[in-house]
Amino acid sequence: MQYEADTVAEYIAQLPEERKGPVEKLRQTVKKNIPKGFEEGINYKMIGFYVPHSVYPDGYHCNPKDPLPFMNIASQKNFVALYHSGIYAKKELLDWFVAEYPKHCKYKLDMGKSCIRFKKVDDIPYDLIAELSKKLSVEDWISIYETNLQESKNRKK
Repeated sequence: MQYEADTVAEYIAQLPEERKGPVEKLRQTVKKNIPKGFEEGINYKMIGFYVPHSVYPDGYHCNPKDPLPFMNIASQKNFVALYHSGIYAKKELLDWFVAEYPKHCKYKLDMGKSCIRFKKVDDIPYDLIAELSKKLSVEDWISIYETNLQESKNRKK
């Protein structure tokens, strides 16, 4: 589901009661562990953690008016989702996460390219998400993003 919210508090206030606690706990887990330099707000109609224009003026290549996205949290119809751009962009991080997940959660990993889906909100592996949140600094993320963007442009030539 998409929620119309201008602030994180507004977003959370709109959630069904059974989702508010898990989404807030997931948000706080990321917020406490994500390296300095990322900002929190609403982007793409979700709770977002991104590189602000003050740090990366170019913004996101798809729409330079948007800050460079990094992580998002959303309450979807059938699950809570954590979107992590670093998992999509850096294979070593994806491999680490996939290997660690079974040590933290009794349910099978359900994910897409950057989307980790939690259908059982009582079994979100918060400790693993805390570790994941620490893995890339703003500088690391910008470097990975720019490298992948350049490689993509080179492939199109």
